[in-house]
Order: sequence, then structure tokens, then C-alpha cells
Amino acid sequence: MQRSRSFLRMVLALASAWTVTACGTQEVTPPAVHIIPQPASITTGQGVFKLKSGMTIAADSSLERVADYLDQTLRNTSALQMERAEAGEAGNINLRLGLDHPSREAYTLTVDADGITIQGATPRGVQMGIATLRQLIPLDSRDSRIPYVTISDAPRFEWRGALLDVSRHFYTPEQVKRFLDLMARYKLNKFHWHLTDDQGWRIEIKQYPLLTERGAWRKLNSQDSTCLEMAAREENPDMLLPQELMRVVDGDTLYGGYYTQQEIRDIVAYAAERGIDVIPELDMPGHLMGAQQGYPWITCTGESSWGKSFSSPLCPGKDSALMFVKNVYSEVFSLFPYRYVHLGADEVEKTNWKQCPDCQARIKKYDLKDENGLQAWFVHDMERHFNANGKQLIGWDEIVEGGLSPTATITWWRDWAPTAVPTATAQGNQVILCPDFLLYLDFIEQPNDLRRIYETEPTTYRADWNLTPEQQRNIWGVQANIWCERIPSERRMQYQALPRLLALSEMGWSRPEVKSWEDFEQRFAVQVDYFDRHGINYRIPTLTGFNDLNVFVDTAIVEVKSLLPNITIRYTTDGTTPTAESAVYQEPLTVTESRTLQFRPFRPDGTAGETQKAEYRKEPLSAARTLPDEEEMETGIRMMYHEFKGRRCEEIADAKVVRRYTLDSITIPSRIHEWLGLIYSGWFEVPTDGVYTFALTSNDGSRLWIDDQLIIDNDGPHSEIRKTGQRALAKGWHEVRVEYFDMNNGGMVSLQWAPPGEALRTMTGFMH
Repeated sequence: MQRSRSFLRMVLALASAWTVTACGTQEVTPPAVHIIPQPASITTGQGVFKLKSGMTIAADSSLERVADYLDQTLRNTSALQMERAEAGEAGNINLRLGLDHPSREAYTLTVDADGITIQGATPRGVQMGIATLRQLIPLDSRDSRIPYVTISDAPRFEWRGALLDVSRHFYTPEQVKRFLDLMARYKLNKFHWHLTDDQGWRIEIKQYPLLTERGAWRKLNSQDSTCLEMAAREENPDMLLPQELMRVVDGDTLYGGYYTQQEIRDIVAYAAERGIDVIPELDMPGHLMGAQQGYPWITCTGESSWGKSFSSPLCPGKDSALMFVKNVYSEVFSLFPYRYVHLGADEVEKTNWKQCPDCQARIKKYDLKDENGLQAWFVHDMERHFNANGKQLIGWDEIVEGGLSPTATITWWRDWAPTAVPTATAQGNQVILCPDFLLYLDFIEQPNDLRRIYETEPTTYRADWNLTPEQQRNIWGVQANIWCERIPSERRMQYQALPRLLALSEMGWSRPEVKSWEDFEQRFAVQVDYFDRHGINYRIPTLTGFNDLNVFVDTAIVEVKSLLPNITIRYTTDGTTPTAESAVYQEPLTVTESRTLQFRPFRPDGTAGETQKAEYRKEPLSAARTLPDEEEMETGIRMMYHEFKGRRCEEIADAKVVRRYTLDSITIPSRIHEWLGLIYSGWFEVPTDGVYTFALTSNDGSRLWIDDQLIIDNDGPHSEIRKTGQRALAKGWHEVRVEYFDMNNGGMVSLQWAPPGEALRTMTGFMH
């Protein structure tokens, strides 16, 4: 808590640094500038411009709608009531074109004694400048003091996107617009709208009305039940299904909703006003059960069913089915002016195609190799339809497997299929990066996720890519995906997205040389005031200052820290979950005997964050051990590769050993990709007596043992999670054992350690 309080004192000090002279009030220290994403260049001056209600906005004739948007957003977020300047006159805020810059989103923003001027290379650049101005203007103020500043800015990547899945759970037009407002504030410019899937069809198609009459509504399914169970177990109303999306038909309770074509047009126009392009996705040929509710004849069997892993797909052997999907997309094209449209084309269950005479006839007619070739043929056939209607195709990275046309773009999501990116970029195709282990925001946020996203360099995300400079230029940008199987409400969606969406914003916009994690922490801390004032839900970043397991020999000092200055931390020592009535953490705690503490942060509105448990264990130093036979020892750590498809680390040792490796650190050899169970064992030398900290990160389960004692239990199937623990160790040699399994064909495991008072680093120097 001390760090957050010191930061708050800094902010208050800046706010109070106004001096009064005989001539009136003069600001000698302008407010600090805290912009996300970090601009390319900022120069601050001494002084402020006072923007007041009744002042004027002037705009070039081609920027009238942009000026309308600025006027509207100032009224909504800062209570400023602006007027429009007379034609040909300068205003207090001036919107101009004419900036000479290769990026269409480049802008300059100048605040001085004469007022505010935003100049863009195009109208889109002016919109980006408005996003910056919004963060400079104090909230809910009719007399805003804006620091003198000169900003020159342009994005690093053209594509800075966010996907919202409205098939699993429907979001109303008003909720979608609020999400677009959030995107615009942080310069995210591509809204990937996942409109259809097995669980629901959300877009009106006039030629096929049953798509929404039947496909937009469903009886409650297993995903809905999971959400309701979580709501009850966690006492979390954000996991409840919205009652306004329920209706009763013939005695059945149905859940769902859809967008009319007029609502689609309205949302697309709303996005355009904010500098955002909308990319619709109607997933085909798989994930199409939402369409099959009304039109089952589009499948091979004429029935809607599930295969081994996914739903039965479209039948690409039937001309009638192909005409159906082309007619659907033709209506879609008329609603979305942006030239890019997403086909989907992922996770296709091809079992039916093997038995379908129509599909086999299509394979034979076009001399296709197999059903994978038929999938590729379908994608290329749809791309020709897209191109004939002035559109360009984007697909999930599975479309690489059938060969890419020169104009196709892929969205790379499969961390376990890394070759798609070097393959596509080498052919000159554009790639959008949204790796699921990093940028799938439906995964529960883990303690290190925010920093991990922020510090990721997209062009070298995988070391084994080895992209040339030319290939790196084909990385079009980055995108975060919000899949909503377990996100039934707007508040839950905001909680999953924030603050990670802000780290994505800076990943996509800011160049590496202007980025700083420590600076981003402070800039994010300032942003939460906007969230609090506008009722936007967000996850409180993980409290720091302790490990999952904390070991001490005599006495432990517990110093809990929060990134945010607006947080109250409460705690318990009796094993119960902290509530709004629990003790408030105000200063470091002293622990002299083993016990477990639980900490929980609370926002100003009373919203509680996640409870964190910290075990404090008093123990003596673990004695050093004698090496078995030092002369026969080898450097490195031994890894046993087991043929394993289980879900618990304790079961790995019983599985057959496939191969043995000697490695420098706890890692997965690059040539191993299939399901696996790994056991690492060896010895490491401790330089001095003391309490040592260990951090074990894995996707899926892992466990760490030191001298036959379990230190970290990170077991079970899960996304990337880091857990920390400590052990009091005497100087000398100690045994280490790590167990790890992966069940998703794309896991990771790493072990770090730190001597007393030092930072964590990769653990090396093993013997075995």
C-alpha cells in the first residue's frame, strides 16, 4: 500500500501546486500528462490553457462530422458545452487537415495560449488526436485546465483490434456502442464483430428470416449453466444471464437476441465517427449450427448434429449450400463499408464430408487431395465471391493449410501452430496476431498477464519465427479476442477486458523506444478515475508484496502493495474471505508464527476484487545435501519425456518414458509438440544461507519440489499461470524436481529463482 499512497501524494502535490499572485491566479506547475497509448513525441510547456463552456470549435469543411463527435464526447465526459465557430473564424479548439505524414492516422496536437489545435493527415488522424485530447481534459469539469503541450504522433501498427463474440451471449446495441467508446478512447481502430456461431445467429438476413427467428434464440445450454453455477459459487451477479434477453415461447424459456439491419448500420456509423472500422465475421464452413436451426438442408445429412469435437459443418459439395452462404454474405457486404470481411474457417469437423457423395464428387471434380483440400477449395471459392463484391477476405490461420491467395489475410490465434506466421509472411500475406495464450481476454487474468502483454514484442513473439525485415512488415497488427462462453454480461466483459485492453493499445500504437512498464503503471493508475466515474467495471490488478508461500526463520514483515491509489485493502487471519467489514490493511504486519493471511482489494464503489491467499510458514534452514558422486555428475538438468495424456502431475511418473534430455534450464525442447508429461530432476548450489524465492510458470499443470518438499503446486489443466513460493536453504547443494504436463499441444513451463534481496531470474547451473 505504501507505493500507491506515495503515488497518490504525488498526484495531490501536483494538483496543489497553484500559486496566487497579486494579479490573480497563475498556474506555475501544469497538470501531469498521462496518455495511453504513449505518444511518439511529447513536449510539455509551462502554463495551461483554460477550456470553458461556451468556447468554440472550428473545423475544416470536411471535418464537420468529426467536430460533431468532439462536441458530443466533451458534453458526455467532461460537462463542457461547446459552441461552433463562425465559418472562416478560428476557434478555441481547431480541427485541421494538411499534416504531411505517410500514416493516415498521424496527427499533431498543440495546446498553447491561443488554444488547442489538432491537425491530421486525414480525418482519421484528427479522430486519433481527439482521443488524446479526451485524456488531457479533466473529467466532469466546466472549467478545464489543460497543460501546454506539443504532441506529434502516429501508430506503429495499422491494425489495432478487439474482437467481441456476441453469439455465445448477446450484447445490445447500446452495450456494443459503449464498447466502441472504450476502444476509441485508447485508439483501437478495428472492431472484429463475431456475429454467428453454433450458439446463436445475431444478424438479420432478409432473404433467410429463419436465421434469426430460430437461430437467434435458444434454450439454456451447458455454457449458460456454467455461468449460473459460477454466479452462485462466487456470489457474483455479473455472471447471471440478463433477464431482458429472455422470452417465453410455447411454454419454453428462450434466451438470445439479434441486430436488425438498421441497428447494424447505426452501429457501423457510430464506430466510423470514432475512427473505428467494423469487420463482420459469419463463421463458415464450421461453427454454423446457428444457421442450421432454420435451414438444416445446408449440411451433408440434412440434419443439425455434433461430430467428435465440433458441430456438423456446411456441405461444400452442394451447390444449393454454396449459394445459400453467398447470398447471406452478399447482404452482409451491403451493411459494412470497410473492405475487409472475416470468413472464420476454423475448427471444421470434416467427418461428414468423408461419407458425403456430394463432397466426394466435388473432391474428384477438382482433383483435390482430400477433405482438407475441400476446405481450402471452399475458402478460395468464397474469396472469389468476396473479391467480386469489392471485399477482401480474412480467415483464421487454419486457411494457411490449403494455400493462400495473394490477397488473403490471416488472423493467427493458434500458439501451438507457429509456422502459419512465417509461412504467410514469406508469401507476402498480411498477418494479424492474436495468440490465444496471450491475447484471449476470456481467459481469467493472471498476476503477470498485464505486464506480459505490455512487454511482448509482436514481431518476435516466437523466437523460432526468425522473420526477415520484409516479413516483419507483413505483420499488420495485433488484436485481443473476447470470447463470451463464460461472459454473460456487459460488466463481466468489461472486467475481462480491463486493464489488459490498455496494454494491448500500447502494444499496437507505441514504438518500443517510448515504452516503459513503470511509466505505464502510473499512467494506468490515473485512468481508473475515468472508469470509476463512468461505471465501467475493471479488474483490480493483483496485489503484490508477498508470495503464495512465504517462508521465514524468525520473523516476517508483510508489506502489501497495490498498483492503484483508489483501492482499500482488507484482510483476515482466520481463514475466512475478507468482506467490506474486515480489517483494513494500513501498515506492514509482523508475523512471528506460521499462519495464513487473506487479502482482498475494494474499489471506491465497494466492488470487491479477487481474494489472495498468502501462507506464511516458519521453518528452519533446510540442510545442504551431499552429491551422490560428484565426479560422475554432469552439468545441466535431466528431463524425462513421458507418453502422457492425463490431467494431474502425480500421474506422470507412471507413464511410459519416451526420451531423455539434458537441458540448461526448465524448458520444453522445440522439437516436442504433442501431448506430453515431463519430469525434471537435478541439483543446484545455494551460495549462502537464506530464504530463496522460486517462481514456476506453466500452461498446463506443474509442481516444484525442493529437497523432497512441495514448494509450488500449480497443478491441473489451465492457461498460463505463475505461482511463487519460498524455502529456507542452507549453503550447499539441494535437490530440485519439477513435474509438468501439457494437454493442448502448445504449452510452456519455466522456473525462476532469487536469492534473498535479489530479483527473479531464470534458474540455471544445474547438475545431474
